[in-house]
Amino acid sequence: MTIPSSESHAEFLERMRRQFDFGPYPRYPIDMVPREVGNELFYLNLTTPAYLQKRRVVETADKVVLDAGCGTGYKALAMAKANPGAKVIGIDLSPRSIELAQQRVAYHGYENCAEFHVLSIEDIAQLGIQFDYINCDETLYFFDDIAEGLAAFKSVLKPEGIIRANLHSALQRQTFFQAQELFNLMGLMEEEAEEMAVPIVIDIMKELKPEVFLKKMTWNPKLEDPDQDGNKEFLLANQLLKGDKGYRISDMFDGLRRADLEFLSMVEWRRWNLTDLFREPDNLPSYLAMGLSESTPETMLTIYELLNPAHRLLDFWCTHPRQGPEPLPVAEWSLGDWLNSRITLHPQLRTEAVKEAALEAIQQNGPFIISTFLSLPTLSPVTISYDVAALLLQLWNGPQPFAALVNFWQQTHPVNLLTLEPITPEAAAQQVADALGKLEVFLYVLPEQMA
Repeated sequence: MTIPSSESHAEFLERMRRQFDFGPYPRYPIDMVPREVGNELFYLNLTTPAYLQKRRVVETADKVVLDAGCGTGYKALAMAKANPGAKVIGIDLSPRSIELAQQRVAYHGYENCAEFHVLSIEDIAQLGIQFDYINCDETLYFFDDIAEGLAAFKSVLKPEGIIRANLHSALQRQTFFQAQELFNLMGLMEEEAEEMAVPIVIDIMKELKPEVFLKKMTWNPKLEDPDQDGNKEFLLANQLLKGDKGYRISDMFDGLRRADLEFLSMVEWRRWNLTDLFREPDNLPSYLAMGLSESTPETMLTIYELLNPAHRLLDFWCTHPRQGPEPLPVAEWSLGDWLNSRITLHPQLRTEAVKEAALEAIQQNGPFIISTFLSLPTLSPVTISYDVAALLLQLWNGPQPFAALVNFWQQTHPVNLLTLEPITPEAAAQQVADALGKLEVFLYVLPEQMA
């Protein structure tokens, strides 16, 4: 972690503990429920990165997941909801935060599947537990050497386990680093200064002229009420965040290499697609197109970062170095591959809200905008026809062999509308494969090869 030269590691950890005891994070009300429909449970569900890793669907029952730097337990609660049957363990430096985390899961009835410990990441091996999924949100960037934190996670990661972590972007967050330097220079980030620092920062920023650069880039008039819910938390997590540090994509990959971990994917991978930055993604400038054809993920993400540093977090999944060949992308499957597959609807689409909307589309013979319920994997609305919505409902109670879906499709589409001939099994299979293939891109459906 970033430790001033005059401060020992123990003193730094104690300072961080006091900061988060003073301002526990996140300050969501205990009764706040993670939304079942939306992106949050999607990336916290082990199913999502595990499918990206091996094109296999994992069951979350009996898995063990860690929320490292769990704070007041909101993400730990979300992980419990996203991974039914899993054991959730949270660790944090702040006893006050751990106390609130325990209260949160008890309030929501998850106390039997979650436990919490006052513990630093460096000491995580003391638990004697190996994890299937490790979530480290808004914490890794406090390390001076992120490889140390990643190595600590690797030491307790199961062979096929997955880590999700993130770093503050050095480019996107530069103005907040300026604010932190300013308020540190003013003595507002000294020990025991938190209580007086928040109103002083508000007073200074409020009185600055609107055209002052730092005010334009880091301030919102809504922050000027110190009693408004969330304002103190925002200031402590941004302008007054102690130990904060920014990173580049190159730093992220360097840390992974030194920790002997393999990059899997950005969590919001669709929002890091370089070609989306161009007016004609399929017709890139020739020099760039030639270079990208042989570029590594690190190079492509770095180019994106330099062109469009819009993301506050470098949010990524990683894993142990993978052994053996990469699974064949679904986009390259033959019809024979499809016929030997099993199809699963992503668990975060198996909600009553999704079911009701699909049924309404079917009843009205209208479109179903599936991305309304899960938008993270796409930049544009994803709309499917009512008959494809009916196909997805066949997956509601669990995975189905591809052949079963083809049989359903033949029953609901018995005739080729162009020739008025009965639809053949081969034609039905191709139509179903085409429909599912378009949805697999967004992980709305998860096809996997059967043994």
